[in-house]
Amino acid sequence: MPLKNRAVRVLLIDDDRDDYLITKSLFEDFPDGKYSFEWVGSYDAGLEAIRAGQHDVYLLDYRLGARNGIDLLKEAREHNPDATAILLTGQGEYEIDRLAIEAGASDYIEKGRLDSVLLERSIRHALLQKQFESELARKVLERTEELERLNFQLAREIAVRTRAEEALREADRRKDEFLATLAHELRNPLAPIRNAISIMKMSPANTEAQNRSRDMMERQVTQMVQLIDELLDVSRITRGKLHLEKERVAVADVIRGALEVSQPLIQKAQLKLIQRHSNQKVYVHGDRLRLSQVVTNLLNNAAKYTESGGRVTLETFVEGSDAVIRVTDDGVGIAPENLPKVFELFTQIDRSLNRSQGGLGIGLALVSRIVTMHNGRVEAASEGTGRGATFTVHLPLADPSQLPTLV
Repeated sequence: MPLKNRAVRVLLIDDDRDDYLITKSLFEDFPDGKYSFEWVGSYDAGLEAIRAGQHDVYLLDYRLGARNGIDLLKEAREHNPDATAILLTGQGEYEIDRLAIEAGASDYIEKGRLDSVLLERSIRHALLQKQFESELARKVLERTEELERLNFQLAREIAVRTRAEEALREADRRKDEFLATLAHELRNPLAPIRNAISIMKMSPANTEAQNRSRDMMERQVTQMVQLIDELLDVSRITRGKLHLEKERVAVADVIRGALEVSQPLIQKAQLKLIQRHSNQKVYVHGDRLRLSQVVTNLLNNAAKYTESGGRVTLETFVEGSDAVIRVTDDGVGIAPENLPKVFELFTQIDRSLNRSQGGLGIGLALVSRIVTMHNGRVEAASEGTGRGATFTVHLPLADPSQLPTLV
């Protein structure tokens, strides 16, 4: 209970009964109800009382038998460090005064000068000092907690900023690798095209050589166009400029369009293509050409990383409310630490086997972004290096009432 709502509880610790009676008479001069006064007459009783902490102020006689009030205060404050104590002594010595203050006493009064005015003023001063110390301690604690909170917040912000900086450095590294790959992939077709032009100039009458040169130039130009188209698609998606012509489209049509593009590459790689498709008509709401591009990229990716004589499996089926397209190969597989990164832009996943088809390594990033734009999801799975890989696309089944729309 706050002191303003009750009497101040004062305990005198003095082994001299006459001193007790004198001190008690001084309290009788105090205003009624402002103080309550009690007495214990031994060192041990005083020690127990201070440890219990039931009083607001303790008046300690310096002489307590064989021991003294300073020793009592030191011993008691080990259990009650906030005890408010005033030392009373019949000897006005500087050394005792100094020792009393060092022991934690709030004041030091010579008994020969003691009167009710001095005693009450000393008690009020001690209580005000205690109140000031308590308020200061509270403010220090609040400030300390605030500083700890700010330090924690600062540490968290530093950690976030550090992660962001690391992510930026990683992004810069990926872009550097990507640009190096881009320069290499775009430069590769130029040398054979230039050589073919020289051959055509040198042998204008050699129709067979010219036909071979034209075929090679067409393949190389087609490859360059595909690379540039992929770059343009990435740019459009990144800037939110890729528009989908959505309609109710049959998954079988999507597969048919993808196979028209991918089968020559699969055949050239001497791979066996296994197909398993749902017998029922399955429809999704999407852009047929872009969805065919998704399946094409997955099939081309499987062909690129599967050795000659291997198998590529293409499946379509319904799972719950989704149409599922799955491409599985028995190629070189993906290391576990690389699985989370296969759909990231500018990430080159080393899969050891690298066919001559080339590529910028952004085909899977395009797959992920196009599928997401169709409110679907794509997942990659592999049991590890040398154990093949599986890519599974989930697309929401079309509502039969959906009509073609542009988004």
